[in-house]
Amino acid sequence: MSESRIRILLGAGAVAAFLLIMALEISTESDAVSLEDIAVDALVLLLTIASAAAAVLLCVRVERQRADLGRIVGELDQARRDGAAWRAAVDHHVEGLKAAIDKQFADWSLTAAERDVALFILKGFSHKEIASLRATSERTIRQQAQGVYRKSGLGGKNALTAFFLEDLLSPEDTRAAAPTPNGNGRAKLIA
Repeated sequence: MSESRIRILLGAGAVAAFLLIMALEISTESDAVSLEDIAVDALVLLLTIASAAAAVLLCVRVERQRADLGRIVGELDQARRDGAAWRAAVDHHVEGLKAAIDKQFADWSLTAAERDVALFILKGFSHKEIASLRATSERTIRQQAQGVYRKSGLGGKNALTAFFLEDLLSPEDTRAAAPTPNGNGRAKLIA
């Protein structure tokens, strides 16, 4: 039942209860009833009925909020379980991707510094950002990046990123037709 319908029913019940109690009060009073007595009794009765109606509305609202909270907590728990399941399913693939990238870097004979720079490039960092992260000059980073491009036979940042992403983002049937850089072969990133 909606809250507006409950309010209407409570209002109608309150008016009916007020009229009934006032009629009983007047009819059972043995002394002469003054207008002032009726007004005071009516005010007390109205306040009592209004308080009772407000308490009922408050209880209804609290119960609805409790039900909503239970539903939201259930949805949050489900989202957490779904997220954990997704992370568990993806962890294997992420580890495989990391291993494939490391193997390709080893095949290209990258130094540790070149490897770090290449990883930062794959993550989308600029030379300036990489220099800041590695506490070195931007010129040094550019030289190390050039070493990566030269050893890999790739033309730059975009080609390096595309080299590792093409197998992840290409449809199955187009993978065989993709060109390979300088005959070294392509890294197989998906196990």
